[in-house]
Amino acid sequence: MSEEFQQQEADLTDISDKSLAAAENGGLETPPLVAGAKSITTESVIEAILFASDEPVSVERLVTIAELNGGAKQVKKCIETLNQQYEQGGRAFRIEEIAGGFQMMTLPDYNVWLKKLLRERGDSKLTPAALEILAIIAYKQPVIRADVESIRGVACGELIRSLMYKGLVKIVGKAEILGRPLLYGTTRKFLEVFGLNDLKDLPKAEELKQPQQ
Repeated sequence: MSEEFQQQEADLTDISDKSLAAAENGGLETPPLVAGAKSITTESVIEAILFASDEPVSVERLVTIAELNGGAKQVKKCIETLNQQYEQGGRAFRIEEIAGGFQMMTLPDYNVWLKKLLRERGDSKLTPAALEILAIIAYKQPVIRADVESIRGVACGELIRSLMYKGLVKIVGKAEILGRPLLYGTTRKFLEVFGLNDLKDLPKAEELKQPQQ
């Protein structure tokens, strides 16, 4: 038996022993995964998936794609480990729970530079009037157009259509009143754009009234 073959056999035995230990501990240990590089770990696989995704990835999808035996518990432990590494390394991002999934997000400290980048995306900008309508729909949903217009005092049909085109607002049903007018609500993309995990995370009215320090 050649020395090279003996070394390969020893490496495979070592990986097998570590994998067995992981299984005995509930699958929470994360030894290197065999995929052509010894540096590949469960954490790095999850990191790669989230890095490549432009939308939040659910725990279930992470478990399926990464083929994890430890389920949701293992995913959350890996994300916790990654965030600790990012913090210790002074990285500009973290993995956050957004819209029912996980996504890489830059820290608020970098907003001043990111705003310069976003200025170039003119077609995605929201005017102050559009933001007002979006806020009304977010807090009052499900809401009919007439109620939105009564709050703003002006017609807003065109702006609502614009918000729907941008994927921030959608039709969620019809009101049980005369004429059965359409009811509007916010979308999953709304949660993603504003960094919310759930509508319950919207600022309370009392918080909005407080002057900024």
